Amino acid sequence: MSEGLRGWREYHLNEIYTFASGLSKSRDQFGFGFPFLSFKDVFNNFFLPKKLGNLANTSIKERLQCSIKKGDVFLTRTSETQEELGMSSVALIDYPEATFNGFTKRLRPIGHIDVWPEYTGYYFRSPYFRATVTSMSSMTTRASLNNDMMSALKIMVPPLPEQKAIANVLSSLDNKIDLLHRQNKTLESMAETLFRHWFIEEAHEGWIDTTLDCHSEVMRGLSYKGSGLSDSGFGIPMHNLNSVYEGGGYKEVGIKYYRDKFKERHLVRNGEIIVANTEQGHEFKLIGCPAIVPSFYGEKGLFSQHIYRVILKEKSYLTTEYLYYLLLTPSVREQIISATNGSTVNMLAIDGLQRPKFKLPPKEKVVEFSELVKSWWKKKDVNHLQIRTLEKLRDTLLPKLMSGEVTVIN
Repeated sequence: MSEGLRGWREYHLNEIYTFASGLSKSRDQFGFGFPFLSFKDVFNNFFLPKKLGNLANTSIKERLQCSIKKGDVFLTRTSETQEELGMSSVALIDYPEATFNGFTKRLRPIGHIDVWPEYTGYYFRSPYFRATVTSMSSMTTRASLNNDMMSALKIMVPPLPEQKAIANVLSSLDNKIDLLHRQNKTLESMAETLFRHWFIEEAHEGWIDTTLDCHSEVMRGLSYKGSGLSDSGFGIPMHNLNSVYEGGGYKEVGIKYYRDKFKERHLVRNGEIIVANTEQGHEFKLIGCPAIVPSFYGEKGLFSQHIYRVILKEKSYLTTEYLYYLLLTPSVREQIISATNGSTVNMLAIDGLQRPKFKLPPKEKVVEFSELVKSWWKKKDVNHLQIRTLEKLRDTLLPKLMSGEVTVIN
């Protein structure tokens, strides 16, 4: 432990926390039982979600040994890449009967030093701490952290009032970000509900049967070279398999940049539909799922061979808005899934996106739906730009507050 200005003190993690490993469970022990903290829960959240989405069959002994209490910090301890290693999430409440995944480590406060959970949640995600973790991790077939490495890691701890003040500044930004995310989810839910009501529940028997190939064209993306990939911001944005969420929607964190040769047919424009055509395994969570290319990467980008670009034919009166939600409907999803094949890696051929049948609604219904959804999508875009601005502000403030360069109280 060392002391700095204004009462800030630096500790090794093992001076403040005890370390514990999580549970390794076979696949047949999931889906029932008790709440279970997954690798993804830790990776995707500064703070644990109030309700854990996974269940696992655990014993009383396991639930006692691998419990989750307020103030516990969880680090990803092993990963295929160093960038995913040492990502953290902090519990702000107790989780009765919950346990955690063996690919994570639990750091539980010993209790003799005051550490504010919200402060630690931001500290462990600060650029300095993240860089320290990745620089010291071992890399064989997988990146990993052991107890000795974690003991060597350090945390700066200001006096408790300053910890709370720092956390309040950053959490106020996060609360605004969360509100905008919830508004966007509401707008998306409105569009999905309207589509289901107008085009499924109120579908007329007189609507003619048609197939997707009568209205759309499907194009294969760029088979790229790894040597052509570049750092963020250099080259052309390339949308890829990791740009599509399971269940549909665009995933911003998946973007790549490319600086090698490509052809005109490998370009995709913002506002167009891309569809995942590949998936590890056969759970059908990703394959065939669509996303709309966002505008904030510019007018044009590339798309990789693991996704398709889907555009409407000039003769069709269908719209991008209508087609996007059509691809998300259970009936079309079932037809797409039935067209996939593969052993370890499941693949969707182009004709798998052309064969699905559906009832063709009248033009005026499609146009009315699309005009409404366009206004909602426009509002979502405005919200998303605000989210990006607030996230940039938070990420700029974070290292300055954690280093003491910027103070929030006297």
